[in-house]
Amino acid sequence: MTIMIGIDPHKASHTAVAIDGNEVVLDEVRVRSCVTQTARLRDWAERFEERTWAVESAHGLGYLLAQQLVAAGEQVIDVPPVRASRVRVLGSGRSQKNDPNDARSVAIAALRADDLVAVHADDHSRVLRLLSKRHRDLGRLKNKASCRLHALLLEMIPGGAGFRITAVTRINALIDDFEPVDAMGRQRQEIARELATDIDRYNQLLAASKQRIETAVTASATSLTTICGVGPITAAMIIGQSGDIDRFSSKHHYASYNATAPIEASSGSKIRHRLNPRGNRQLNWAIHVIAISQLRHDSLGRAFYDRKMAEGKSSKEAIRALKRRLSDVIYRHLVADARPQHS
Repeated sequence: MTIMIGIDPHKASHTAVAIDGNEVVLDEVRVRSCVTQTARLRDWAERFEERTWAVESAHGLGYLLAQQLVAAGEQVIDVPPVRASRVRVLGSGRSQKNDPNDARSVAIAALRADDLVAVHADDHSRVLRLLSKRHRDLGRLKNKASCRLHALLLEMIPGGAGFRITAVTRINALIDDFEPVDAMGRQRQEIARELATDIDRYNQLLAASKQRIETAVTASATSLTTICGVGPITAAMIIGQSGDIDRFSSKHHYASYNATAPIEASSGSKIRHRLNPRGNRQLNWAIHVIAISQLRHDSLGRAFYDRKMAEGKSSKEAIRALKRRLSDVIYRHLVADARPQHS
């Protein structure tokens, strides 16, 4: 009989609860988050020969523990927090929120569900996901510094910079030309120089990040870059966010995951659909970038968009239809890229 061990991970500690096939609690333990956390959990679970670990948010707060268990040869399942919360809230008798009840809910959710994803050791897709996230964070930091510099220049110079802050040399020349007349002006000038230095540093980090991503995408041997509008950064985001493509049973499942497929909102005899506000928004954003890029070139995507416009669709509706079509194209490429690895 397989024993399901649910884990409620936290920053300072982890609570584990073991249940049998009838959801009866066999034992529970709480271990401190430290270098011996995995060894202590395995020693505690040694009596359960046939065991499966269910870690809540195995790609979030429980990532490190889940990876350590997999590396130790354990079978681990990722349980989304919403699944565990439903079990706890709808369960009778143990709806109070505490760590043991949360861990039990995680175990029950994993025991009764057949569509949860098994946790595997990090592969190249996780590397690309990490690199693309770092690149996105750097871009946001640069944009934040640029906005602050623009606002500060408006307090120093009538009309502000009057141009996009891209070349730091031009910005520094503008700041140097400013002649402060009081202490406030001098402080504004000094802070503006610091912001310009920050922007220059982010430019260098972004260039290095792009080079790392290009190298990693080349090493992945992906065919995504053959699609019009897909560059290394977009390809890295798609591969990283998609993960193991085998977890998607069809192109429709993949389109639902990336939110390019509309969701049904029917009632009675009235059948209608609306935009999907859920799904993986990073993946949806990447597909949107590809669609807009294809519209700027003489591509198959542009021809498809023009056909939809000729059918009476609005511009937004045509772009949505194009994104749905691009989702199918991306899915086919990801499936084709994964086949040599499984053969």
